Amino acid sequence: MYERLKVLVVDDQETMRKVTAAQLASIGIEHAELARDGIEALRFLQAKRFDVVVSDWNMPGMSGIDLLRAMRHDAKLASIPFVLITAEAARSRIEEAVALGISDLLVKPYTANRLLQGIKRALRVRARHEAGASAAGQIPAGRILPATTAPEQATVLLVDDTPDNLHLLAEIFKGAYRVRAAHHGQKALDICCSDNPPDLVLLDVMMPGIDGFEVARRMREHPNAEGIPIIFVTALTDESSKLKGMELGAVDFISKPLDPIQLKLRVDNFMRYVELRKQLQADYDNLLETARLRDDMDAMMRHDIKGPLAGAMATLQLLLDDSDTTRRQSEQLRLAEHAMLQVMDMINLSTELLKIETGRFSLQAQPLPIGDMLRRVVEMVRTTFASKQLVVAVDADADVGSEAPQVAGDAMLTYSLLHNLLKNACEAAPIGSRVTASLIAGSPVSISIRNRGAVPAEIRERLFQKHVTYGKPNGSGLGTYSAKLLANAQGGDVTFAVSDEDDTSTFVVLLPESP
Repeated sequence: MYERLKVLVVDDQETMRKVTAAQLASIGIEHAELARDGIEALRFLQAKRFDVVVSDWNMPGMSGIDLLRAMRHDAKLASIPFVLITAEAARSRIEEAVALGISDLLVKPYTANRLLQGIKRALRVRARHEAGASAAGQIPAGRILPATTAPEQATVLLVDDTPDNLHLLAEIFKGAYRVRAAHHGQKALDICCSDNPPDLVLLDVMMPGIDGFEVARRMREHPNAEGIPIIFVTALTDESSKLKGMELGAVDFISKPLDPIQLKLRVDNFMRYVELRKQLQADYDNLLETARLRDDMDAMMRHDIKGPLAGAMATLQLLLDDSDTTRRQSEQLRLAEHAMLQVMDMINLSTELLKIETGRFSLQAQPLPIGDMLRRVVEMVRTTFASKQLVVAVDADADVGSEAPQVAGDAMLTYSLLHNLLKNACEAAPIGSRVTASLIAGSPVSISIRNRGAVPAEIRERLFQKHVTYGKPNGSGLGTYSAKLLANAQGGDVTFAVSDEDDTSTFVVLLPESP
């Protein structure tokens, strides 16, 4: 089933790359290429087609999260499923990876079966995105919700070449944990590197063949075993041996003869850490599931709501341009168009802004007749604020013989951008005053919106920040913030100037001219 999949494995440690490739081969994925860091991975991705990327997080040069970010900003690579492997525990950083569109996240240590599960999830997510959203209120086909199963009893692996020592240790932990035993180093390695590794290893140092230090070193080179806590249990008491054990990642060093009560307490303490690590993977799985549900809702909004809404707005415009439409009909159509635009604004703020904020927005620029669009928005806000008796004027006249200016952008985002700024201007303008929108052709195209009422000095420096508002108890503080983001996402910008002498505010929108 997976024999044709092409997987790119990215890790700065050669041993880990080879072990991960072997894990993939064990689950039927034979086509794996290996990259030593994100920089080399990007070169591979530009030259060849891959179905999935499996990458470690912490790498010199370009880390896994930086590679993910670079791929999501590249239109040709943005849709490739990405499985990130990490020992990272900071929730803010994990949320950053989720926001960038990670497909799955594996917490070390992990098994080949868990890696296969991650790849399956990643492929399902891509298939779902390609197929589009499912019906509202339904869970898409193939969705696996986080399971709520009773926790399994933790496993302790006891490693000692002396049978009496193994028996003593087994008696100490009998009933509290699931106990496994190995009487030599190779058997311990086989158990730790299997698809059913233990949660904690009590490891003797002095054993024939492979000693405890070598077992620990080899464990740190295998993804199934590299994160398993190790407690060395040994007759060695010199400081150099303890230091060597700690350098190999041991969490404790216990000297023989053993104190059973003390040993049991130490193991119990480390088992709490083990349970936290297990819970961490469950928490990350739930975090990813929430993000996927949000993405499904986003797709539903785009396909099931925005598409028909855009079609309805286009139909309204045809009716408004029809010479047979009466004045009263035109007024009613304008009200309907305005209501639709408000819905579109809410959709854009809830879906597109999130994509822009997290770097996942991909602009599909089209030529837009910006003068016509500006006039329609002005007419709509004029109707909305009729009770304020404002004069809302538009100056979009082109020179005689010249073509009307067009910008390159997204129609719905540009609608929302202009509407937010004009609405804010009308809200701030005194009753009976004038609001002017002026269009100036050029490269870039400039739209200037001017109103009476200077932006309060208290918020001028923070005006384009999120949730900044003044004098509006129910204001969201998203108007100017979203306007700037929507402009930036289309290769443009929004600036403002204030004249305290004239008591005016002027916002200038710059958008790229359509070629």
